Amino acid sequence: MPAASLRFEVVAAAVLALLLSPVVSAGQHDYGDALHKSILFFEGQRSGRLPPDQRLRWRRDSGLHDGAAAGVDLTGGYYDAGDNVKFGFPMAFTATLMSWGLIDFGRSFGPHKEEARKAVRWATDYLMKATAKPNTVYVQVGDAFRDHSCWERPEDMDTPRTVYKVDPQHPGSDVAAETAAALAAGSIVFRDSDPAYSKRLLDRAISVFEFADRYRGPYSSSLHDAVCPCYCDFSGYQDELLWGAAWLHKASRRREYREYIKRNEVVLGASESINEFGWDNKHAGINVLISKEVLMGKDEYFQSFRVNADNFMCTLLPGISNHPQIQYSPGGLLFKVGGSNMQHVTSLSFLLLAYSNYLSHAGARVSCGSGGSASPVQLRRVAKRQVDYILGDNPLRMSYMVGYGDRFPRRIHHRGSSIPSVAAHPARIACKAGAAYYASAAPNPNLLVGAVVGGPSDATDAFPDARAVFQQSEPTTYINAPLMGLLAYFSAHPNPAEWGDD
Repeated sequence: MPAASLRFEVVAAAVLALLLSPVVSAGQHDYGDALHKSILFFEGQRSGRLPPDQRLRWRRDSGLHDGAAAGVDLTGGYYDAGDNVKFGFPMAFTATLMSWGLIDFGRSFGPHKEEARKAVRWATDYLMKATAKPNTVYVQVGDAFRDHSCWERPEDMDTPRTVYKVDPQHPGSDVAAETAAALAAGSIVFRDSDPAYSKRLLDRAISVFEFADRYRGPYSSSLHDAVCPCYCDFSGYQDELLWGAAWLHKASRRREYREYIKRNEVVLGASESINEFGWDNKHAGINVLISKEVLMGKDEYFQSFRVNADNFMCTLLPGISNHPQIQYSPGGLLFKVGGSNMQHVTSLSFLLLAYSNYLSHAGARVSCGSGGSASPVQLRRVAKRQVDYILGDNPLRMSYMVGYGDRFPRRIHHRGSSIPSVAAHPARIACKAGAAYYASAAPNPNLLVGAVVGGPSDATDAFPDARAVFQQSEPTTYINAPLMGLLAYFSAHPNPAEWGDD
């Protein structure tokens, strides 16, 4: 065997042992506390008029005239990261993943379930406003280039709040179908607690999906100068159409969506890029979501999706499948080449956990062909290892969640967190005046509790804790969204010894 191959095998074996170890934490993490903080983070990302029960008090009202120039009300919603733009594509994905966590692990949220639902509703209320006009989806508020040239609090922002939309003349099947998925998933979340709202969400999801499917095209072609390079759709709109149909099928149980999925499975590429899952690429999520139907014995019609899901799971297990795009650091962190690595860690870990639960209920295992098989417990251990890494079980012994543990990022790439609050500095801080706070080596004055940053982005487990390195120091809503479900599950089931046999 060549020396390079031998080294790879040794490293893969070591990482596999680390990931699947029954005891991975030096001490028991307080997953309930981390869950509470992961939800609290979303209050720091709120746009619009803040409610009386707002707990992150250093934030104030912002964006109160969003949409006015276009004659629509687009107040509310979330800023996606450390800037002051409202990007509809990642916001919709965030809402979908928050809802999926509540749908699958709702009982595990315990006392935090209501605050999690409020976090979902802050997004779905906004998405309802953004889709109020038939055959139109408002997909962005704010000029990203102008916004990114400033370092200012959302309460002070004076850059153009330009409104961007997709319509029949400027299609955006990707962002529209993701919005439909978010509304459909949200309708399931509120089905019992607010049936009337749930129905409105589902009805809107149906009409938005019809628009997405009828007027096909990528929104990054229609709105290229506005949405690129921040949130271009690199994977195409086909995956979002399947994803939207899958969520509409789950929410409505209508046969038409079942038939749509099967009819378009090959045409829309269900088996492509199965090692990806995030705001841009939904392929792995589609296969895991639809596989539940097969594993519950409800629909052999979708057996091919279960095969795709198995193949995806195998790529995440070192030593079973040596997939070139899935790697682990020496400390055990899953990483993919590119920025903001924690978005991959939390999204892929959520799929591992969700699929492990589907398998457990069905008494099934993952089939990896000649590589063997993997049990649901093995998948769960890998997911837990990633969560524990985020919370502090890593070579630096630091939490990548702000406010959790004794050591965490203090200089996150986030305008509102890094500039003195309105309470501390009532006078306006202009666009360029904020640059001094950006360049400062001092810790951020406002703690964005629960924010999970991009984290280590390569194989060295290194983290600089510097605002300027935004790929590693910037938090995003779509990092936290799938983490909520993971933390809820592990708060209720923290002991791997109680998960069953491998």
